[in-house]
Amino acid sequence: MTQQLTNDLAPIAAAVIVRDGHVLMVRRRVKEGQLSWQFPAGQVEPGEDDLAAAVRETREEVGLTVSAVERLGERVHPATGRTMVYVACMVVEGTAHVADQDELAEVDWCDRAKLAEYVPYPFYGPVQDYFDANLSG
Repeated sequence: MTQQLTNDLAPIAAAVIVRDGHVLMVRRRVKEGQLSWQFPAGQVEPGEDDLAAAVRETREEVGLTVSAVERLGERVHPATGRTMVYVACMVVEGTAHVADQDELAEVDWCDRAKLAEYVPYPFYGPVQDYFDANLSG
């Protein structure tokens, strides 16, 4: 489990889910700074490791069962100041939908072009490398 904390807050685990050349993005009901579209993500709970948190948050937010494939990396997010852990996940079963209606407004599977519309700033290097190897368009 990641021990680095920013502002004494637990890290956020983000699930980077690519299927058939598209990445799953969610639109939050409440923006976090400039962030509206982002990965399914949430706070790592006490005693939980970051891979398990990414899997749990995906199930809670979008109703998908995923498995963690690899930890892509960790950084302090420049927009939020929170420690972020990025976890590549693959879909095991289910169809993505807004499962957490309090937090999410929309879900979308994005190719490169749509992703650039939703997130018009650079991704964290290891996440971009993962996209370069796995995204269509």
